[in-house]
Amino acid sequence: MGGARRLEWLNAAGDQIGTTLDLDRTAQELADYAVPELADAVAVDLLESIVRGGEGERSGSAEAPLTRAMAVAHIHRLRNLEPDPVGELTAAHPSKVAHQCLITRRPVLVRRISPDQYEHIAPTSHAALVLRRSGVHSYMVLPLVSRGVLLGLVDLLRSGDRPPFSHADLALASELAAKAAVFVDNARLYGRERAAVVKLQRALLPRAAPSTPGLQVVSGYRPAVDPGGVGGDWFDVVALPSGRSALVVGDVMGHGLAAAATMGRLRSVARTLLGLDISPERVLARLDLAARDLEEDQVATCLCAVYDHAERTYRLASAGHLPPLMIDTAGRAAFLDVPPGAPLGAGVIPYDEVTAEVPEGSRLAMYTDGLIKNRYEDVDVLLERLRAAVDGRPAALSDSYEAVWAGTDSCGGGRFDDAVMLMAETMAQPDADVVVWSLPSDGSAAGAARRLVRAQLERWSLSELMDVTELVVSELVGNALRYGGGPSGLRLLRHDRLCVEVSDIGPDLPQIQHAPLSAEGGRGLQLINMLCRRWGSCRTPGGKVVWAEQDLPATATDSHHSPPQPGR
Repeated sequence: MGGARRLEWLNAAGDQIGTTLDLDRTAQELADYAVPELADAVAVDLLESIVRGGEGERSGSAEAPLTRAMAVAHIHRLRNLEPDPVGELTAAHPSKVAHQCLITRRPVLVRRISPDQYEHIAPTSHAALVLRRSGVHSYMVLPLVSRGVLLGLVDLLRSGDRPPFSHADLALASELAAKAAVFVDNARLYGRERAAVVKLQRALLPRAAPSTPGLQVVSGYRPAVDPGGVGGDWFDVVALPSGRSALVVGDVMGHGLAAAATMGRLRSVARTLLGLDISPERVLARLDLAARDLEEDQVATCLCAVYDHAERTYRLASAGHLPPLMIDTAGRAAFLDVPPGAPLGAGVIPYDEVTAEVPEGSRLAMYTDGLIKNRYEDVDVLLERLRAAVDGRPAALSDSYEAVWAGTDSCGGGRFDDAVMLMAETMAQPDADVVVWSLPSDGSAAGAARRLVRAQLERWSLSELMDVTELVVSELVGNALRYGGGPSGLRLLRHDRLCVEVSDIGPDLPQIQHAPLSAEGGRGLQLINMLCRRWGSCRTPGGKVVWAEQDLPATATDSHHSPPQPGR
């Protein structure tokens, strides 16, 4: 190449190398660009510490660092060469020319390879023989150094009747290596940032789903390929009192460490609020206040659903989130009409709640926009494509879940934005595990409640819990008569624990009072607090519910999932 052509070729390298922030692709682009203009064969090795997301070598060392073969390019005539296989970890022997380059960080030029030098260039003795038989006659190796950090090296070969490398070629190759090293370093830094964000993101997401009565749940998170698209999406599954389950999906409008940190804060607040048995629309209202208090001034979308397996209903509320997808037992898919509301942090509340009845075997899919998003289509088109992909003959839950991920993976090119998806299927729940009674609103309610509970505990072989449960029922029904306008219903649930639930029409939630020693009453909730594992209350559209939970005896825990005895 002449001087002008060399300069033109070198300037064009910036358009062909470093087109992505992927280490493997950047290394391959460097090898491909140098062949055949500069060399007949090129191999690129990077330090193992770089490949694993660590730091390069900042100062010289007596020992050469481990390297990993990343890319190879060659003309057709040299297709039978035997470089280190791509992906293989290597340690340069002190007798190798590559070792000298790694130690000194200086390029090495071998204009004419003498017969005894092939062994010092090739990785193995047989590879040295292949080099010689293929007519390779000139060699140079250059370090990849950026910002004072050694990242790897690049080997270049010439063969046949092509003139050997000159000092001008060495200078040109050094300029190319310097340019490429910057791109490799950028890919390294972005890769490390992406790994850190993904690690934080995964650490802030739930590691295991709790027991969800009446629901089979599969969920997961998939990061974006682009480091700039990672961070901010979350999901959660929260076990609530009375065997209910809360499903939450959210998406912070941003990416990176700040978005991941915001996600972790919002998820923690949401879990706390749901643990207090607050309804979905009130959870979103409190989350909006929490989002406005964050220093990052970020907003987020969120979809919250609470499933009650006794009533087989979902209560849902949305803060600017994409609609959930409901798939019936025949496989027909349709989006639920949930008022979207304003995103969290926008300061526009309240939120509206809707209730959806779901038959046994139906599925609810909740997701973030990264599941369907791309750069060139409207959201309506993408939503319809998602609905059509799910619609049809239902497969096993896990198979349907994986099929949705596979079908939305940007046509195989990697995910444009990070995404979470949660899919829940309603399961059959034996009637004998949940019993519901209506109670009279007069003074006979407490006695009636005790008789019902006693008979049911005998059917469940839970006589050990009878005394405490009767006391709990008496106190809850008595409070409903005294402060709630009379009890309206009694529910007894057997799952991992035994839960007693009394509903009334009163709006005020009970609180433990510090009764003086001379007082004859006011200690009912104190007794419940001491005798039960936990208790609580929540408002409902028609009043409130007060509940208390006890641990099951060990024998009952082992056997209560067996087919129940008939009768109530």
